[in-house]
Amino acid sequence: PLAMPAAARPLVQVHGAAHFEMKDAPEDLKLPEVFIAPIRPDIVHFVHTNMAKNKRQPYAVSLGAGHQHSAESWGTGRAVSRIPRVSGGGTSRAGQGAFGNMCRKGRMFAPTRIWRKWHRKINKNQKRYAVASALAASALPSLVMARGHRIGDVPEIPLVVPDNVQEIEKTKDAVAFLKSVGAFDDVERVRASRKIRPGKGKMRNRRHTQKRGPLVVYSEDSGVSQAFRNIPGVEIADVETLNLLQLAPGGHMGRFIIWSQSAFNKLGDIWGSTKRESTSKKGYKLPRSCVTNSDIARIINSAEIQGHKKLRPARGPQRMPVKAQKRNPLKNKGVMYGLNPYAEKLRQTEITAMEAAKKDREEILKKRRANRKANAIQKKVNYAKMATDYLVLSKADLDQKIADDEAERQAELKAIADAKAAEEAAEAAAIAAKEAEVKAKAAAKEEKAAPAEEDDGDDEDDDDDDDDDDDE
Repeated sequence: PLAMPAAARPLVQVHGAAHFEMKDAPEDLKLPEVFIAPIRPDIVHFVHTNMAKNKRQPYAVSLGAGHQHSAESWGTGRAVSRIPRVSGGGTSRAGQGAFGNMCRKGRMFAPTRIWRKWHRKINKNQKRYAVASALAASALPSLVMARGHRIGDVPEIPLVVPDNVQEIEKTKDAVAFLKSVGAFDDVERVRASRKIRPGKGKMRNRRHTQKRGPLVVYSEDSGVSQAFRNIPGVEIADVETLNLLQLAPGGHMGRFIIWSQSAFNKLGDIWGSTKRESTSKKGYKLPRSCVTNSDIARIINSAEIQGHKKLRPARGPQRMPVKAQKRNPLKNKGVMYGLNPYAEKLRQTEITAMEAAKKDREEILKKRRANRKANAIQKKVNYAKMATDYLVLSKADLDQKIADDEAERQAELKAIADAKAAEEAAEAAAIAAKEAEVKAKAAAKEEKAAPAEEDDGDDEDDDDDDDDDDDE
């Protein structure tokens, strides 16, 4: 059989010994098998959603809200709706609708009750699977960074520190420790994210919101809970009571966890492995992945698979059988001839009849066109009879009649043109006579004015002579 290679279990170093001035450096630790458990975001999200519902408090509206009126329906016959109406009179409230969810001061639709199903039961194995997945995700730096934690100065993930951290009692010592292991950048991120909550929650003792910072996991509380509890975003957890709401806040895996050395060592006994049962969880073994090696092509092409004696030789390309398509005999002649051999004879008979009908049709059309032409001539003759009071005319008489009408029409047109030309000539003669008369009158006026102009000229000359004498 194919041998399954064991999953690699690297060693984890213990950091922070210099901060506590330890003379002997702690030895390296083996990574517990819980950190290589399958990572199942679907199970983590499902369990987190149901666990988060278990801290809700029941709420409901008052039992009598919206029903504290003496209201009754007016019934039918008054042309108003049958909603209950406030009784009484003398006020605008009387007669107004009441009780209904569509009414002013009425109850809400489906009033909330306190006996709603607030809490959810969760399978124990599912909760354990989710916690194991969250722990495995916390050992991957990529998932921790994807969740938003600042781990650029952290020496290693998962981060294991000496047990001296469990004896810290002062907050200032806790802050100095976080700075020494490079985890204080994440605390600064949490402090910068503190904001006022939008909505009604700010009135309900949860005024501010902020992100989550490191999670410090210990095995024995010797003051560590008091030292770290006042640092923004830092949470404390016991290794024996790990909670998914802390390991994967919001259902998002990859929480930055700081482990004490003793707590880290306890994980192997608490969770066991895929082959070894847990010491604290009766009969429990870690879940194993359905596929340990996801490279299926590599598995198929491996020497173990290809050299197996029961392996069948590779088959060539298979031709899929083509399903016979049903053909319509009415459209496919070959199928019709197969079903009815006499159909071909019938078809030939039909073609012969169609060709004969085609010839007959040409003759029929020729006769029809000749008749149509004769009818057109006869139509003209009939119209001429109607125009000449039904006088009987031959074709020659009809032609002569048409020619006479055309000559008469041309004579009328010529007479009209001659009359118009004569009228234009008379108008032009009248205009010329008028112009000649105007010219004659103008000439007469000029003749009358000629002698006066001559005398005026002599006087001017005399005046000129007088002026010359004066000058002398």
